[in-house]
Amino acid sequence: MQAYQLTDFEWGVIAPLLPNKPRGVPRVDDRRVLNGIFWVLRTGAPWRALPKEFGPPTTCYNRFVRWRKAGVWDRVMAAVSQAFDGDVQMIDSTSVRVHQHAANSKKATRIAVWAAPAAG
Repeated sequence: MQAYQLTDFEWGVIAPLLPNKPRGVPRVDDRRVLNGIFWVLRTGAPWRALPKEFGPPTTCYNRFVRWRKAGVWDRVMAAVSQAFDGDVQMIDSTSVRVHQHAANSKKATRIAVWAAPAAG
C-alpha cells in the first residue's frame, strides 16, 4: 500500500494546514486518515472498503467532508503546488457510471412520457 502513503516531505507541508480541534475522544492520526482518504480517491472504492490500516471508514469520510467544508483541500493543493515549485501536474479523468436503464435515451424518454401526470 506504499503507493498511497504520503512521503515525509509531503506530510511536512500538509500537517500544519489541517485543523486540529480535540473533540473529547482521542483522534485517529491525521496522517493515517489522510492516507486513507487518498486511497479511496485514488482507487474509486467505496468508503466502506477502506483497509483497516487507514482507520475507521466513517472517520476518514467525516474528516474528508469537514475539511472540504472548511476549505482545507484548497489550502493543501496550493501549499503542495508551491512546495514542488509549481511542478505538480494533474489530470482529472472522472468517469461516472450510468445505470443500465438510463443508458438508452429512447427508454429514458418513454419512461419520462409514461410517468407524466395525466392532464385533466
